[in-house]
Amino acid sequence: MFQDPQPKAALSRRDMLTQCGQGLGMLALASLSASEVASAGELSIQDSSKTHHPASAKQVVHLFMNGGPSHVDTFDPKPILNKYHGKPLPNPALPTERKTAGALGSPFKFKKYGESGTEVSELFAKTAEHVDDMCIIRSMHADIPNHEPSLLLMNCGDNTQPRPSFGSWVNYGLGSINENLPGFVVLCPNGFPIVGPKNWRSAFLPGSFQGTHVDTQQTQISKLIENINNPQEPERQRRQLDLLQKMNARHLKQRVHDPQLEAKIKSFELAYRMQFEASDAFDLTKEPKYIHEMYGEGLQARQLMITRRLLERGVRFIQAWHSGGQQWDTHSGIEKALRRLCGEWDQPIAAFLTDLKQRGMLDSTLVLWGGEFGRTPVAELPQLDGRDHNHYGFTTWMAGGGVKGGHVHGATDETGFAAMEDKVHVHDLHATMLHLLGMDHERLTYRYAGRDFRLTDVHGKVVKGIIA
Repeated sequence: MFQDPQPKAALSRRDMLTQCGQGLGMLALASLSASEVASAGELSIQDSSKTHHPASAKQVVHLFMNGGPSHVDTFDPKPILNKYHGKPLPNPALPTERKTAGALGSPFKFKKYGESGTEVSELFAKTAEHVDDMCIIRSMHADIPNHEPSLLLMNCGDNTQPRPSFGSWVNYGLGSINENLPGFVVLCPNGFPIVGPKNWRSAFLPGSFQGTHVDTQQTQISKLIENINNPQEPERQRRQLDLLQKMNARHLKQRVHDPQLEAKIKSFELAYRMQFEASDAFDLTKEPKYIHEMYGEGLQARQLMITRRLLERGVRFIQAWHSGGQQWDTHSGIEKALRRLCGEWDQPIAAFLTDLKQRGMLDSTLVLWGGEFGRTPVAELPQLDGRDHNHYGFTTWMAGGGVKGGHVHGATDETGFAAMEDKVHVHDLHATMLHLLGMDHERLTYRYAGRDFRLTDVHGKVVKGIIA
């Protein structure tokens, strides 16, 4: 009788669980009920029947002012600070990360804009022309006055644990629109922000949902996206990739559906397809002169022109960071710094919103502006020219995508120190944005390590007051 010279070993408990529970081919969209199950990444922008409820928004743009923009100098006027400039506040000051002194009055003028009469600082005078399309949330609050945990909370819904980023959750829930481009693109020039790629990681979600970083400081496509150009002829390259895929598939089979390996294999295919579409998406020479003039000069103008081109080509979630590091961390020299920082963004943001609206894209694109927290109304010692971190109260704004335009939601106290009226936590912001995208934040889950995880963990509520 024939006897196998190498009898197969008994299947271990670990291998059995691995075969039963892992692998992209076996994953289902855990956010949906049994009657709604669809493979992860399968849904498209046209497949609205697969969302939990009708969606207002289909794509997201997050304009990230990393470092923490001062709300009392931009979108939350507090004239009482000028009255008490250099003196103690009338209400008790809250504990701050660094030593602070008396009130620091804003050196910038505010005025009313639009039919809504919403007050906005002179720093964003051009952006304020769109105030009737914007919902300004003046009652945001977070948990900790430090950059690292606050960045993770704003981006990943948790300030300590390794969790998937918001963009990864959105792509997991809704899937890709264009298979030739990443579903989640991160535009960040001049290096990484604090905590780096953790801000756009996929964590325990499949690796294909993580953000793809692009250094927009570069203007040449070959430097924007490394190795985008291949010297081989397309047919020859396709044959090479097919052979590589066969080898990878054999390698993967021996490793029983390793999710990280599967993500790498998918990345090879995506990289191949990107060569033909990404080059076009990032080529700003194809934009007419009047568009360049509308957006203006500078890095942020280029970033937002690229953002609009990526939206047109179906990228689901785009983050545009100011730059690496924490440019908006204005502990000193705040007047000069804010005039420069806001000056770099004001015209491009106004042009971007105009551009989306003219092309009929704003209604389906949810635009979020803000940082990880705000700044204190009191001055940081030793001089009266800077503000400390403030997680007690700060401002973000959203436009398009089903938000209530020309609306101010909530308020901080009379000095701008803490959110007091209709408070909105970061978890609430995430829950509301997912709602606008057609997803129930309590049902968008992924089973990992024996429990169902979600972006908002066990927190968050949809803020109905900011929904149109």
